[in-house]
Amino acid sequence: MHKMQSICAVEGVKAAGIKEGKFGLALIQAEGTAAAAFTTNKACAAPIILMRERMRKGYLTATITNSGCANALTGRQGISDAMEMAAIAGEFLGVEPETVGVASTGVISRYLNLPLIRDQCSRIVPALAHTNDAEIAAARAIMTTDLTEKHALVERDGFVIGGICKGSGMIAPNMGTMLGYVYTDAEIGQQDLQDALKSAVRRSFNRVVVDGDTSTNDAVFLTATGAAGKVPMDEFSSALEERCIILGKQIAKDGEGATKMIEILVRNALTEDEADLVARTIAGSPLVKTAVYGEDPNWGRIVAAAGRSGAEIDPDIISCWISNPFIRAQVCDRGVISADLSDAKAALSGDEIRIELDLGLGKEQATAWGCDLTEKYVEINGKYTT
Repeated sequence: MHKMQSICAVEGVKAAGIKEGKFGLALIQAEGTAAAAFTTNKACAAPIILMRERMRKGYLTATITNSGCANALTGRQGISDAMEMAAIAGEFLGVEPETVGVASTGVISRYLNLPLIRDQCSRIVPALAHTNDAEIAAARAIMTTDLTEKHALVERDGFVIGGICKGSGMIAPNMGTMLGYVYTDAEIGQQDLQDALKSAVRRSFNRVVVDGDTSTNDAVFLTATGAAGKVPMDEFSSALEERCIILGKQIAKDGEGATKMIEILVRNALTEDEADLVARTIAGSPLVKTAVYGEDPNWGRIVAAAGRSGAEIDPDIISCWISNPFIRAQVCDRGVISADLSDAKAALSGDEIRIELDLGLGKEQATAWGCDLTEKYVEINGKYTT
């Protein structure tokens, strides 16, 4: 058996999944204290409306997720269908439906195929397992336009945190189209768990930009089984943030049509929030993204994006670098431009690009992640429902 690479490395977690064409179903069974974070889009999907209410109890026994249909903009029937999804999982798992997390991903403004969901659930419940194959099946079941499944595992002395997620398009820094499932064997109180998740999401998933569109369906669930006992809260929070960043970077790398992942580090801002704002604005700039795709070291677009971010900047003291793992080229030194951009152009030839911006105003920093913008993105989304 291969070593587990994500959720099934956590004691007490079982998973299963099935993918049939565009339609998949994933089940994850784990009992414990729970927290969640959801999309900020006011046109949110039915499962988001349902789970915002149910997560107030801070406890989950399982999650059920379908792919292929978002169950978004579906009115009262959508809420009823989301409740029925929870009931189906509860019936097959022998747990209370109110303790089952529900999520959906796929095409907006379509009703769920509940007979298919019931049929798929009946077939995968016997396959629930605490194995590497099981976590892979669950990760694949929730994929839509994703090209790869996404796993992360962080191990610490005394506890582990594992997670899977999906996300490739409709990704903006108010969560993403992303669904995330995080599990830990640490024993954490519900409020501490919620606070840790909120902080981790702010510094990871909320700093990932593929196309600037905020999904109707974003949700991240965090369940603590408590099997490992109590752990230091600062260590747990640090490990959770690390795990969420690992998954966030995988989303950026797998952006729809992407050929390059972009990491944006903004240093020496007045506050972390201002550094965050500049980094996310650069990550979401279509002009920056297309320049990276074309390997054009047009760094003026980077500073222009910073200038419209709303954060405090002074272009006369900004320094900027473009790099890949092998080349780091300075294109601007405290407002003085570089005459030779050949190294910067060479740095853009890689598939992992870093943009560094030193604002020279303070001591705070933030990092965001994104990807280039290609013709393939238009092809994928121009015919998404057809």
